[in-house]
Amino acid sequence: MDWPSAIKGFQAYLKLEKGLSANSIDAYTRDIEKLEQYAEPQNLKPDVVALSDLRQFITWVSELGMLPSSQARVLSGVKSFYKYLLIEDIIKNDPAELLESPRKQRKLPTTLSYQDIEKLIAAIDLSKPEGPRNKAMIEVLYSCGLRVSELTELKLSNLYLDIEFIKVFGKGSKERLVPIGGEAINALKIWTEQVRVHVPIKKGEEDMVFLNRRGSRLSRVYVFMLIKQLAELAGIKKTISPHTLRHSFATHLVEGGADLRAVQEMLGHESITTTEIYTHLDREYLKTVITSYHPRS
Repeated sequence: MDWPSAIKGFQAYLKLEKGLSANSIDAYTRDIEKLEQYAEPQNLKPDVVALSDLRQFITWVSELGMLPSSQARVLSGVKSFYKYLLIEDIIKNDPAELLESPRKQRKLPTTLSYQDIEKLIAAIDLSKPEGPRNKAMIEVLYSCGLRVSELTELKLSNLYLDIEFIKVFGKGSKERLVPIGGEAINALKIWTEQVRVHVPIKKGEEDMVFLNRRGSRLSRVYVFMLIKQLAELAGIKKTISPHTLRHSFATHLVEGGADLRAVQEMLGHESITTTEIYTHLDREYLKTVITSYHPRS
């Protein structure tokens, strides 16, 4: 089997069997194309690659200057690829089964204080037509801890504001219900009931919550640019993105004493290990412990 055919089949598997988004499929494809780039000069076809070849490939990837976290992501893609080949009976044994991941450095995410969140929201110019929409977007990002793609794909039919929940479709189209706070509900109602009703809506976009002035759904890039602009206006020096609001949501919940499994559920994390990083961010609590109990404090 040649590489283009194997990659094409893998893409179909990720889309149809795993239900992954286009962005995730593109990321997996780039990982396997790296393996193809390594294997082709050695005339290695996908179905003849051995464990020793994959170990040498990981060394090659490391020598390209990739961080351990990026190497681990590539390795995850390779493992999924060979799992697919095994399922399809293209190979009899999985050469990636015993492949070990490089040790990942746990990097603590950037977060904002509650005061910074308030400054960010206060920087929105509500006198402009897009102001109420932008305020609703920031409130929802912070109140619900959404990924940017979950925000831009949010539908009116998935808002249950009377019972204070919204339905979200996360990675792999996995559905979850997320509680939504009062400030976010108020901002959403102002946008949807008072402003959005006057926007000429493009056909097919009638159910989308957040629209641009032409009546089409917003792009992820627009949300990134908006948050960067608001941070500058608010005098926030950190480099932030929509994901910073998601990190802040989780951190503030953990610092407030929320159960870690509840936070995992709200974030839509598959593994609680991913959520556990937020326990390392409880700086104020740690400072209080040291001040209270350390003999030289």
